[in-house]
Amino acid sequence: MSMNFWIVPDLRADCCGLIMFAVRVSILCYLLPLLSMSYGSVEEENPEFWRSSAQNTLRSALSRTLNTNVAKNVVLFLGDGMGVTTITAARILKGQLQNSSGEETVMNMDTFPYVGLAKVYSVNFQIPDSASTATAYLCGVKTNLNTVGVSAAARSGVCSSQKGNEITSILKWAKDAGKSVGIVTTTRVQHATPAASYAHSVSRTWYSDADLPSSAVTDGCEDIASQLLRNTDIDVIIGGGRKYMTPKGFPDPEYPTDLSSQGKRLDNRNLIDEWLSMKEGKVARYVWNKTEFDAVDPAKTDYLMALFEPGDLRFDVERDPSMDPSISETTEKAIQILKKNPNGFFLLVEGGRIDQGHHDSRASMALHEAVALDEAVARGLALTNEEDTLTVVTADHSHAFSFNGYPFRGNNILGKSPLFATDLLPYTTLMYGNGPGHKITENKRPDIRDVDTTANDYVQQSAVPLDSETHGGEDVALFAHGPMAHLFQGVYEQNYIAHAMAYTACIGTNLEHCAVNAQP
Repeated sequence: MSMNFWIVPDLRADCCGLIMFAVRVSILCYLLPLLSMSYGSVEEENPEFWRSSAQNTLRSALSRTLNTNVAKNVVLFLGDGMGVTTITAARILKGQLQNSSGEETVMNMDTFPYVGLAKVYSVNFQIPDSASTATAYLCGVKTNLNTVGVSAAARSGVCSSQKGNEITSILKWAKDAGKSVGIVTTTRVQHATPAASYAHSVSRTWYSDADLPSSAVTDGCEDIASQLLRNTDIDVIIGGGRKYMTPKGFPDPEYPTDLSSQGKRLDNRNLIDEWLSMKEGKVARYVWNKTEFDAVDPAKTDYLMALFEPGDLRFDVERDPSMDPSISETTEKAIQILKKNPNGFFLLVEGGRIDQGHHDSRASMALHEAVALDEAVARGLALTNEEDTLTVVTADHSHAFSFNGYPFRGNNILGKSPLFATDLLPYTTLMYGNGPGHKITENKRPDIRDVDTTANDYVQQSAVPLDSETHGGEDVALFAHGPMAHLFQGVYEQNYIAHAMAYTACIGTNLEHCAVNAQP
């Protein structure tokens, strides 16, 4: 049920006192009868409904037993920018897309039995970026802003500080242990989150050699795209980023006349062709559209590189399903290929455009991306077994994103608060502390009474003007399911996550427990 009720008349008067008096009277006249109304279901008015619900939850908690198996497989779902507020709002949106009130909806990640909180600050900043956080939860070491796969002894943008400060990730630990490994993302595969799993760079933006400053070239630093081929033998690579893999001016297969989509590399290398040639003797497939992707037979494929866009993938609500698969489909294909390895696998799945929707202050885009990621979680659970597969869902950081006002039960999560502000103008229940939505004309906020705030391109209002909204610094939630998932309870530093995942899978260090708990 979506409520579109306004508890303020359209008042335009010169006398401030008269206006405020009228507003107070109007609010009282509306609120008194509304206070006796209920917007939940009839059964929710019965105390036994809530008692029974709580007792069911209690019985479930009491019957929970620890799964101390060794994890053959580890699947990490990372919602970039998916803070707790985003999870709550996405939960409501998911329910409302299914024609329910929304608040009571259960996300797939909500069903995970163990939940913890990770502290996300970086070594040199109170509020982090996706590079420093990815290095923490993938490599097990906190580092500086803007850097991936290096310790805090390396300095952002200073190539000469990189040598000797490289650190490896759980993806490499898994590969070294004989497991298959993969990355799936909705961004470019050279972006901060996936890059931290295989690259070492003092700048997250050194996507191709064209992005390297002259000093980095002189000091021998390597771009992230070329490291994708060289550092770790990754079995499945799915996302975007074609233009960083091909020579400058190389036409894109999907947008051949678009200059911005052309190849960027100055070294004249075609990394896609190089990748294929490196897999001689194996069945390796490179695809760039859904038709080719659907034709890939997991049973007959050893390696897959799928790059669906020159840069980042399209937002899910703008995705052409005939050209680009969903994150659920890419997750499924990755697992089908990786699970053939009897030693198991490690898979990183990133919903990377949640973050980008927030940076644009387009809450609708961000929340639809979070819902899509949650659907991918369901697909992953269906394709694996909780007895031998650890599944973790978490975020790298949050955003300056608030869920506010006093909206009625079932109010459209992308809609407006029923109460106007003291400037006699409406506001949305989802807003940003800063960002491009700050617009003041003649000392007034925009009047959005006639604006469709549920539109995908609507930019939420913000308190402080910035071209791009910023991250938030509060702890992020982590949901865990499967072998040794209980290790993820509590409040901990974000770099703990990599060590705990490695412990469950008997990779990296801390292997003493492995022989005792190994599965037959």
